[in-house]
Amino acid sequence: MDQAQLEQKIIKAMEDNKFGSLGTVENGKPRVRYMAIFNDGLNIHLATNRKTHKVEELQRNPNISLLLGYEMGGTKELVEIEGTCDITKNDQLRQQVWNDDLKPWFDGPDDPNYVILDVTPTRIEYTAQGSEPLVWKA
Repeated sequence: MDQAQLEQKIIKAMEDNKFGSLGTVENGKPRVRYMAIFNDGLNIHLATNRKTHKVEELQRNPNISLLLGYEMGGTKELVEIEGTCDITKNDQLRQQVWNDDLKPWFDGPDDPNYVILDVTPTRIEYTAQGSEPLVWKA
């Protein structure tokens, strides 16, 4: 399978598995939490409150790990993403990611506490059910 085909499989898996576990580093130790995933191709975004611990952790260390797939309601694929994360209040991106599911936490896309974690993947390992892992690299 060539890189373009692998990219399409990864993108489809992200679209079919809208939740994942985000790993950050706090005081040299891993911290993991469940997050909703928004993507446009391999551009990955996570919505969060700027006052959360994960934002503080990412300001100190932007390296992340994101694991999705093999969950109830999702597919039996696994996608493991390594990369870096920028915290942004880019208005266009906030509008793009915004949806009504975020209303319990934010007043709207202009809420000053609403920020986007913009993930830049450097390595993605994709494993289809019953297959060997395939690796995509930036």
